[in-house]
Amino acid sequence: MAPTSHGRELTDHQHMACQVIAQSLSIGLSIRELIRQGYLFGGHVLLRALVERQTILFYLHLYPDEIAKWNRGWHQGDAPGLSKMLEEIQNKLQRETIVRGKELTAAMNSLMHAKPDSAPWNLVSLGENSVGHAVSKILNRPELCDELCADVIPALFVIQAMMNAYFPAECSRLG
Repeated sequence: MAPTSHGRELTDHQHMACQVIAQSLSIGLSIRELIRQGYLFGGHVLLRALVERQTILFYLHLYPDEIAKWNRGWHQGDAPGLSKMLEEIQNKLQRETIVRGKELTAAMNSLMHAKPDSAPWNLVSLGENSVGHAVSKILNRPELCDELCADVIPALFVIQAMMNAYFPAECSRLG
């Protein structure tokens, strides 16, 4: 789909989408490689970057007038934060808010900012009665791998949907 955006006039939304979709896919592929190599902690840290980008795509699709904030640089204090965007998306879709945006982002923020409650994401067994914090691969915690994959897959589906939303004619031609 990317080549169809080359050499033609794009809207502000399409310019943003070209950048953010490419970044999202790159992060998704990075997470995939980290999973393959057993670096699950790093993959979990990158998850927030992926979720933020898929949320920006969806948010600006639902709130097209907000593109002016993107064009100004999407600066903190001007643009909504991740938890705010998630809440606004729920409101726009008229979904019952079961989980607030801050609750959805709390674990990802803990990992990103090295808060004490991020410890479980790199704990490994050091024997029968001992645990430690892994500095490398985590090969004996399949539940961490499963959790990471379960979080990444929906983000990739949203990104694909946003590709279609921002470039509908191109997606219909691709089949």
